[in-house]
Amino acid sequence: MPTKGKSTPVYREIEGLYLSYYFSDESVRSALAYKPRPDDVFLVGYPKCGTTWMQYLLWNIFSGGVPPRDKEEFMAKSPFLEFVGAQAAEQMPRPGVIKTHLPFDKQPYSKEAKYLYVTRNPYDCCVSYYHHMKIMPAYFFEDGTFDQFFELFVEGTGECGDFFDTLLSWYAHRNDPNVFFLTYEDLKKDTASWVLKMADFLGKEYGERLRSDPKVLERILEASSVSNMKKAFRGEWKSEVAREPPALNDSHGSLQLSEELLEAAIKKPLTGDFVRKGVVGDWRNYFSPEQIERMKQRIATKTAGSDVMQLWKEFDLP
Repeated sequence: MPTKGKSTPVYREIEGLYLSYYFSDESVRSALAYKPRPDDVFLVGYPKCGTTWMQYLLWNIFSGGVPPRDKEEFMAKSPFLEFVGAQAAEQMPRPGVIKTHLPFDKQPYSKEAKYLYVTRNPYDCCVSYYHHMKIMPAYFFEDGTFDQFFELFVEGTGECGDFFDTLLSWYAHRNDPNVFFLTYEDLKKDTASWVLKMADFLGKEYGERLRSDPKVLERILEASSVSNMKKAFRGEWKSEVAREPPALNDSHGSLQLSEELLEAAIKKPLTGDFVRKGVVGDWRNYFSPEQIERMKQRIATKTAGSDVMQLWKEFDLP
């Protein structure tokens, strides 16, 4: 039996993507092969950059501020493509939104489809991703430390690859007519204004509805508040895909897995809230001076020649 406590979370490579065992090989491969429809709306972002919040906002824009009845309805109309596979997107009731964590070169793409990309400053993303992995049993990282996770993040060797590679791949397309690019921080600062902009991007009728009836906008903002989202996403979370554990070859992480251990972990509920704090600046409670310097060096190296970090010029990053 493997011992508890690890230096790195457990994940493996599928088609050039580094993903946990919550994602089945079949679902990931079908997701990458998905052919977008002209009326598809995709929500994209590196993990822990606000994609779940955006999912919920977009759901409520489409529904006129009527929240989903339950998690099943929410996932049916806003499927996570790599997690549930292409069939879920093909069968999705429209209008709806398809979520991915893919870099641009892996993203199913069509000039006719629409793409919303949300990003977050790398410091807060790192902290949020650390907490995410600690509460998800199949990462086997419940005893992991922030220092251990930081090493993966700053080297770009963790799940979903390098934060900066994904960000820069989409930043290059931020001005494309079918791409709506925003930051988590701006969305937090003025949620109402950004919801109106998103509604306009989705279709003229959605923006007009919110402007003609301010109560609809109020319902959307209330439904998508941190406190209400905590309630909506609280409770037992299980994989809808990996009922049988995928092949265990080439796992990253020091823990030796058995199929029995993996299957049991996948079926376990979260050990904490999926929606945690929803704040800007929590990184200050975690980063040591040395880690700040290493992150600054990583940023300088990865973003050389790009003005991408100007996205956060107003948010007092190191």
